[in-house]
Amino acid sequence: MLGRKTEGSVVCPSCGLLVGVNDDECLNCGRKNPGLWGFAPVVVKLARGGIAFDQIVIVTCGILFALSLVIDPDGITRGGFNFLGPSSTALRKLGASGVIPVLIEGRWWTLLSASWLHGGMLHIFFNMMWIRQLAPGVGELYGVSRMIIIYMISGVVGFSFSSFAVYIPILSSFGPFRPGGITIGASAAVFGLLGAMVFYSRTSGSSMIGKQARGMAVLLFIFGLIFPGVDNWAHLGGFIGGYGASKWLDPLRPERLDHLVVALIFMGLTVLSVVLSMIFPIRPF
Repeated sequence: MLGRKTEGSVVCPSCGLLVGVNDDECLNCGRKNPGLWGFAPVVVKLARGGIAFDQIVIVTCGILFALSLVIDPDGITRGGFNFLGPSSTALRKLGASGVIPVLIEGRWWTLLSASWLHGGMLHIFFNMMWIRQLAPGVGELYGVSRMIIIYMISGVVGFSFSSFAVYIPILSSFGPFRPGGITIGASAAVFGLLGAMVFYSRTSGSSMIGKQARGMAVLLFIFGLIFPGVDNWAHLGGFIGGYGASKWLDPLRPERLDHLVVALIFMGLTVLSVVLSMIFPIRPF
């Protein structure tokens, strides 16, 4: 049972050693209020894997995908590669990112929400498959909280690349790198998880993890160059964002309570970004 503990010992969220639940300071690491008013056991459980983040992503993306179909049923694509693809109007209402939402409409918060939206049945299926395969592994390497931070930062950086690439005319005029008016999908975050694995292999000396991650990243990037409609800027930005966030978080150091707090803040801001997208009206094309 998750609940408040008012007596006895608890595990310090920072150093992992036992402290009194009512101690003012951990004698080992110096953390103030290590018992967290009796809620330290709950926090420690969440930080050590209580959050099944891949399941949260799959369920949330599924709900938003269904909602995007309900919002504008007449605009659904019913055939081809984008089978059951929501209309651009529905996606923009839920928080699609890209040149139009971010630069024209000023909906900057969509840099967070776009990772949770998808443009068709195949799109969401393959992205969720990659999330299911990669997120638990990265969570084992970095800890669940740091994995969530990497995931979120990768999405923001990826869609920032995609939105602001229009200011690089030499590259953005080239077909596979031409920024779209709107962009969505969890693939930027997927590339971020691959970037995290590459960084871990470089710092830990585990070459096998790095080879696998680089191979998958190259394969997916080539796929994006060949097939139309793929946001290669988001993929590139997501990988860079994941690699950079991993360097900042340092997987060789122990995970801290602060990481869980930041992860929960990111998740809360993501929910807020979807709500803001639904509240603020979009401009007609």
